[in-house]
Amino acid sequence: MTRISLDQVNKKAYAAVARMDTYCREALGAELYDLIKLRASIVNGCGFCVDMHSTDLAAMGMPLRRIAGVAAWEHTGALFDARERSVFALTDAVTKIGPDSVTDEIWDGVAAHFDAEALGDLLVAISTINVWNRLAISTETVPVVETASDPSQGPGETQ
Repeated sequence: MTRISLDQVNKKAYAAVARMDTYCREALGAELYDLIKLRASIVNGCGFCVDMHSTDLAAMGMPLRRIAGVAAWEHTGALFDARERSVFALTDAVTKIGPDSVTDEIWDGVAAHFDAEALGDLLVAISTINVWNRLAISTETVPVVETASDPSQGPGETQ
């Protein structure tokens, strides 16, 4: 059970993060943004967000092997192109932020595929999903499970 519903008790703050989310989706495109959101959510261990973004990517028509491959992107060979791999590297580095996390190698790798404005958009996108992850984890928000008879649910899963 969710501890609190931020969209109800902190409407203005929730709306501000939602506006950032909308900006990022428009700036980067839905597929790239959802790949970023899925990767950061995996790194952060946010079950609600992993469920949401993998479901969103599947609804966009992304093959399951690419969705699952996000978890181990460094070991997937040609499943992801150089541009996507550079975005995953930046997502990991920004999500695990520390004094030496965003190295010149990571920065130069992603800068080879994106101009300065798009790099800024990537940083805002990665930061935005990290906000959502921290809110969902802190409030103990979990994926909704509709019914046990839903074929998309695993064995023994119920509401």
